[in-house]
Amino acid sequence: MPPQTCGTRILAILLLAFLPAGCGEGTTDRSLASLPAFCQEVLPQVDAYLAEIEPPSGERYGGTAVVGGIGEIAGGMNALVSTDFGANQHQTFVNLMTLLRLNEELEIVPYLAREVEVNDDVTELTFHLRDDIYWHDGTPTTAHDVEFTYLRATDPETTFPNAQYWAYYVGGPEGVEVVDDHTLRIRLEPHAEFLVPWRSMAILPRHLLEEVPPTDLRTHPFGMRCPVGNGPFVFQERGADESWIFRRNPAFPEALGGPPFLERYVYRVIPEMTTLLTELLTGQVDFFIAPSPDQAPRIAGADGVELRDFEFRQVEFVGWNSRRSHLADARVRRALTLGTNRQAIVDGILGGYGQVANSGMPPVHWAYDTTLDDALQHDPDEARRLLDEAGWSEIGDDGIRRNTEGERLEIDLEYNAGNQQRQSVAEVMQSSLRDIGVAVRPRASEYASLLGRVTDPESRDFDGVILGWVADFRVDEHDLFHSNKGDHPYGWAGTEDEELDRLLDAIPLVVDRDEALPVWRDYQARVLELQPYTYLFYARRLAGVNERLRGVELDARGEWVTVSDWWIPEGERTR
Repeated sequence: MPPQTCGTRILAILLLAFLPAGCGEGTTDRSLASLPAFCQEVLPQVDAYLAEIEPPSGERYGGTAVVGGIGEIAGGMNALVSTDFGANQHQTFVNLMTLLRLNEELEIVPYLAREVEVNDDVTELTFHLRDDIYWHDGTPTTAHDVEFTYLRATDPETTFPNAQYWAYYVGGPEGVEVVDDHTLRIRLEPHAEFLVPWRSMAILPRHLLEEVPPTDLRTHPFGMRCPVGNGPFVFQERGADESWIFRRNPAFPEALGGPPFLERYVYRVIPEMTTLLTELLTGQVDFFIAPSPDQAPRIAGADGVELRDFEFRQVEFVGWNSRRSHLADARVRRALTLGTNRQAIVDGILGGYGQVANSGMPPVHWAYDTTLDDALQHDPDEARRLLDEAGWSEIGDDGIRRNTEGERLEIDLEYNAGNQQRQSVAEVMQSSLRDIGVAVRPRASEYASLLGRVTDPESRDFDGVILGWVADFRVDEHDLFHSNKGDHPYGWAGTEDEELDRLLDAIPLVVDRDEALPVWRDYQARVLELQPYTYLFYARRLAGVNERLRGVELDARGEWVTVSDWWIPEGERTR
């Protein structure tokens, strides 16, 4: 049965409407006439359903919290097409739900699924879903929604960005069976970390998207214009490249924590970091996502705000293009790492908020090899020896090394324009590597153009590029380093190594963690030897939080993990 209502109301569904957002929940001011027909149909249904729900009461309930970030929630709430970390956070913690989630100990626990059964040979998962979850238009969430999401995610025409999630699952209709409205089975091949994709794959509503062709999902208005979720917060409205506004879902079940304390949650897009800092310090923003290290002292010293930092999953690196003749030798790539003072980068550029990295495996991952923490420390003498050994032993009058053909050891090091941190990294590397006879030329490029040249298999027009990403809790680097992935978008390093291929093929098939750990250690050691990337650092994630915003807990899962528990004391609510 739907949640308890607060009296029957007759609502006029108008193209331009001022509709009640619920009993005591405030009002929604939304001009439907400017929205696509799909939105004109679904948003009034959401308003009508929520208007009937009894709002929660208590001293913590009420108020609006504003989060500020530099970028749009790219891809919005469409989990089948988005690649943005912030979008995934909003999908999994704000607007939508996943079958499973991670607890504070990073253990898989139920969420939309109340239970999951795994058969003895790990070829079948049976999910038993909760029966008290409703889409925000009042439609029950069922196993048919999970089936629909899975079929679209495994359909090549959808071009789901994390296709490796399902590499060992049986795709298509043969891989999924709906037993009843709240039970379904998924078929798979035995493999490691097989439950992890279900903690980041948000379930989508079949009744709203079933008729949309897979090829049209990327541009469908559901994602960016009018998403209908089933999570703790309900989409209210969006200003393109300006803000997203969500309101409390008063129907969210008590067994999962109940309705959020906040009446509204707002995400503001503020692309200029200095402006973001000002907005935090003046109280216009309650939560500044990922301030830069140079802003940390201002936040730490200000009244009424708090600087937070926490261990995260982001790694920064230089990707080397081994297709280039002067970067094809692993000894040269190792020398570039040894010749770079990475600890100085952590201390000077990050202000100490991070640690030197030696692989793409984040320190929070269970298979992270701590014995490699001190590997490849800054050693210019060893770097010079490796370059001599690799044939770059002649030193010209300009101090730059040459090979026997007289070619200078010159490297273009690229980064996205406007990223001051990466520019500073490039400049440090330019200085450090000149000391060992390598000429580094930092080059700033427009981000989209840079990514195009790096990821286009027909181009690969670069020497080295400074990039970073947030690693998933299930690490699989096939697409990065396997020999048969060199012509794929992420195979920019062009790595070809039989031993690395063997390890990459073996890791996903070892289900038991104790048995997998030695393989993972051999893999990390082999990556260290080959140096397809110079891993720079794992950055600690920073946040600026207004002291009036309570209940904010931050960890490797992300900034929004406790958003349902955020609250503002009644006397400090300014919105």
